[in-house]
Amino acid sequence: MLINCENIYKYFGGELLLSDINFTVEDKDVIGLVGQNGCGKSTLLRIIMGYESIDKTPDGKGKLSIANQVTIGFLAQNSGLESSNTIKDEMKRPFEKLLNAYNRMKELEKSMGSLSDENTKKELSDEYSELSTYFEANDGYRIDVKISTVLNGMGFRDFDTDRIIDNLSGGEKTRLAMAKLLLEEPDLLILDEPTNHLDLDTLAWLEDYLKSYKGTIIIVSHDRYFLNKLCTKIFEIENKRLTIYKGNYSSYVAQREMNIERQNKAYEIQKKEIAKLEDYIAKNKVRASTANMAKSRQHMLDKIERIEKPINYIKPPKIRLEYDYEPTKDILTVKNCDLTVGEGESKKTMLDSFSFEVKRGEKLSIIGRNGIGKTSILRLIQGINKHSNGSIEWANNVKSAYFEQENTSLDKSNTVIDEVHRLFPRMTDEQIRKVLGSVLLTGDNVFKQVGVLSGGERAKLCFAILTLKRANVLILDEPTNHLDLTTKEVLERALMEYEGTIILVSHDRYLLNKLSTRIIELTESGVKSYNGNYDFYREQKANETSKSRENNNSPTEKVKQNSKQKQYRTKEQRAADVKKKQRIKELETEIEYLEQSISRLEEEISTPEIAADYELCAEKCRELEEKKQILDNKLEEWAELE
Repeated sequence: MLINCENIYKYFGGELLLSDINFTVEDKDVIGLVGQNGCGKSTLLRIIMGYESIDKTPDGKGKLSIANQVTIGFLAQNSGLESSNTIKDEMKRPFEKLLNAYNRMKELEKSMGSLSDENTKKELSDEYSELSTYFEANDGYRIDVKISTVLNGMGFRDFDTDRIIDNLSGGEKTRLAMAKLLLEEPDLLILDEPTNHLDLDTLAWLEDYLKSYKGTIIIVSHDRYFLNKLCTKIFEIENKRLTIYKGNYSSYVAQREMNIERQNKAYEIQKKEIAKLEDYIAKNKVRASTANMAKSRQHMLDKIERIEKPINYIKPPKIRLEYDYEPTKDILTVKNCDLTVGEGESKKTMLDSFSFEVKRGEKLSIIGRNGIGKTSILRLIQGINKHSNGSIEWANNVKSAYFEQENTSLDKSNTVIDEVHRLFPRMTDEQIRKVLGSVLLTGDNVFKQVGVLSGGERAKLCFAILTLKRANVLILDEPTNHLDLTTKEVLERALMEYEGTIILVSHDRYLLNKLSTRIIELTESGVKSYNGNYDFYREQKANETSKSRENNNSPTEKVKQNSKQKQYRTKEQRAADVKKKQRIKELETEIEYLEQSISRLEEEISTPEIAADYELCAEKCRELEEKKQILDNKLEEWAELE
């Protein structure tokens, strides 16, 4: 066990943020820490790191203990890099002890070659042998390979490693800080939003790297694909408390929904029983003949441990994107255009002579590595950026709306409500507040200055404005950045229900997969189109790589062998699928039976007769707990198979 947390409480400004937090972190765990923005995820990480203190608990027993000699690496917003160092020197810092040992070995080699005294030579030889054993045991000869592997994977393949860190962009510094952390290989790796600033290729590489990581990992992320691929447990902070779910993100969602449904049933049953008791007490407490019975019922009522009503923060979508008129079929035609950035001597051509089309109703996603020009293309087709060659033609009756990644079109000095008034002066305050409420900007939040809003709040304001523009073409640049998981789902559903045309740039693979009808990939060699969603794109890319490898090998026999192996695997897979489906059906039947049994037991325990019989009540409670434990195990198995 690396970490043990018992009865943790945390207050901010007198308000309770975390209440009675209990968990353990075991060796090899990969934990996803999820919850709404502001629920206390980052605070909990800072408590683990020792940056925040634990507040006194009501019983005074709260504690956090960390195993001896456990090394912890923390990736936070501040990169923690030595800004005056070069990339190369900074990446060598995790290996400082090994490199010192290597340098000492070189010194000893020189000294031993020039010594004649046998005793001194033996002393140096023993020291050299000890250092050599240490160096080899800790993979010293693979330092350069490790650095190169991580730098290439984190998107620094073409970088000059002699560049000073201070000259890098904010995103590059974050990626470099993560690269350094991976090279340090701490026992516990804590990553707070590690997927920010990463393109799709880097994300895929990082997922594969972390899959084989030898230590324990805690991740805070809004990237559901990332959590799904890596996590073995999910810690959810909701309503100030922490709940632990076994499995990955999809397993957590399934278990959470079932838990909420089960708790709702139990809550409703108990509420009815309490209402019956209260009604009986109210009718009988004033009658002399029944007063004692009423007192007995009151005693039973006081002893009932109240079931809390489940709080489900996943709200139904209230964003509704509509438009007033249809454009013609061919929305946009781009022919032989160039994409350039910069001016004068710093002018650079990103893409030369590219073409593509957009049809009415398409959900087109543009992907590619960071810096390839995705945002620039969105600005180019709108006329914000100019082009010297080719043509850009929009259809008649097109009304577009642009969601800009940095939200620079907003007037930061305005309040939220005044900013909407500025753009839509004919709207009343009541109308504006209704629209803002649909994106969860309510109460005093509408009187905040735009400049002090969080990234998520600014994005929500932009979505509200988007709904009011009633555009038939939406141009969206990273719309899910800064959003919590609940708001992402609200936006995704709204975009899926939208019947107009969408041109999207995003790193959110979950959104790309759910929404896209076509994907355009930008590379240095040009533009390539894939008619499908993100999964289809990945499948096609894998096929292209496979074909390329086959073309480089001896074709005929290898293809036959691959075909046989594929056929064999397919039969095997079919059998496994059938077996899995059968088990899922069995589990669903068992789960239904257990839930019915639990409901009956809860009803029995709530009856006055059983509640009054201590031994019988205790026996029923034990049976109830056993059935709940069995149900939890069944649910976990079902979620994993699903």
